Amino acid sequence: MISDRPTPDAATVEIIRAYLVSAAEEMRATLIRTAFNPVIYEVLDFGISIYDSHLDLIGEASGLTFFLGANDHAVRHVIEYVGEAGLEAGDILIMNYPYWNGAHSHDATLMAPVFEDGADSAFAYLVVRAHWLDLGAKDPGYVLDSTDMHQEGLILPGTKVIKGGELDREILELIRFNSRMPELVVGDFNAQVASIRTGERRIKELLDKFGRSTLEAAIEVIQAHGEQRSRRALADLPKGRWVAVDWLDDDGISDEPLRMQVTVTITDESFEVDFDGSHGTARGPVNMPFGSTLAMCKVAFKALTTPDEPANTGQMRPLVVRAEPGNLFHAVYPAPTFTLWTGIVALELIFKALGQGMPDRLAASSGGDMPGYMMVGLHPDTNQMFAISNGDAVGWGATREHDGADLTIHFSEGVARNTPIEVMEARTTMFFERVEAVTDSGGAGRHRGGVGLRRDIRFLGQGEIITVAKKTKSHPWALNGGRESAPTSIVVYPGTPREQHVSTKRLPVQPGDRLTVITAGGGGHGNPSERDTEAIREDLRDEYISAEAARDVYGLDIAS
Repeated sequence: MISDRPTPDAATVEIIRAYLVSAAEEMRATLIRTAFNPVIYEVLDFGISIYDSHLDLIGEASGLTFFLGANDHAVRHVIEYVGEAGLEAGDILIMNYPYWNGAHSHDATLMAPVFEDGADSAFAYLVVRAHWLDLGAKDPGYVLDSTDMHQEGLILPGTKVIKGGELDREILELIRFNSRMPELVVGDFNAQVASIRTGERRIKELLDKFGRSTLEAAIEVIQAHGEQRSRRALADLPKGRWVAVDWLDDDGISDEPLRMQVTVTITDESFEVDFDGSHGTARGPVNMPFGSTLAMCKVAFKALTTPDEPANTGQMRPLVVRAEPGNLFHAVYPAPTFTLWTGIVALELIFKALGQGMPDRLAASSGGDMPGYMMVGLHPDTNQMFAISNGDAVGWGATREHDGADLTIHFSEGVARNTPIEVMEARTTMFFERVEAVTDSGGAGRHRGGVGLRRDIRFLGQGEIITVAKKTKSHPWALNGGRESAPTSIVVYPGTPREQHVSTKRLPVQPGDRLTVITAGGGGHGNPSERDTEAIREDLRDEYISAEAARDVYGLDIAS
């Protein structure tokens, strides 16, 4: 709702909107330039957001999509916990309590108020969230089998680590002494502080240029316009109620699959996502904090309504998300939450439900997961602990108009990237013997799914390999008569008597041991018999499909 204060002209509103986004992007550049940990500066595993005094989103930088949405949830909990009256200029708070943070405990969220000179109340709040490598959890690197939150590391509920611009060294020392890799953690903390200070300067420049009253009036217009655009797009979507079910491989404790169910209801007024019917609280760390569930649903809703516009709270007002406390998608204390691959698989589930009502608007399933692995050990050159991870590319699902993207990071990750081979080989004792596209991995269709990736890794030193994948037992789905693709396959010790097909596992490795990761392709869209002949021949030349598939699946006369 627009207040009765004077409304700035459209040009001024647009300048302010662009300045807010630019401020967030400059915070992003600062974080990337100063971080110590390649998960931040290479993979881009972070989220940066700016909020107004009402804690409504007004600007964000490109980052991990789930982080960006979860920041909305986190900032409200922290400000409620500490109280606005307890904040002053220069303060920075740190929080990683999973149920407020909407993430696992290694995702450290720093927040700071921004005050206009002489003001008693904050004009804005800055949030910078990033993945830290270790905070003293029961296992180094990644926790796969915790059974309660207290096995997952040091917990900070919204602690004022910088007070009035002065660092509380006792709190930072507490963090440092609870990490197996303290230099990296402290370095990343300082990088996030630098990012926040960059944002403070830019917001204060904006206040000096326009004044608080004009800025707040412009923000009201921006939020109202976001809601208007979102509701206009909602009106164009098919109306109905659709239910979909899928299965998570396991909870990290047992091998039993966990049921995930979603009901999506679209009306003229709302877009509702309900997870009733899903598994209850899991024993292992696959439970989703509700803030993470909200973020996942925001990704789906924004993709359908305002995909090309900078995000703000107004755009999300038609979205309703339901998951009862204790549901797999609404973790409550002390449920373990560390392995949040649940959200990656469940995001596909939302689109699976929607695909029943709008198959021509949506892509088929991508590879359905982001297969990940991490090596943990002591580097032989430095005798220092390392924990370097990689999330691998999959094939994306095909659409009515085109083939799915080949060898691409799962769409849930936004602009996140995989870890360069050069970094992994330099920082660990992994050696990559093979990296290639997987022939016939994309689901067949009038438009085929994108192809997946194969990596063969040989270990040159001892340590542990951690694998994380949660959709190796069920196939990515297709649309409109397309064909499903094969699921991801991860094999440890291939070709030996110890060979194991795994999804989420921590295993020791010695020099000479190997790991093979074959990621899933995307689902196909449309009947394969309708595929363009020249497209089939091009795929055959590129070895995206085999001669057998060209003949038997697509019906191509190879001899012609």
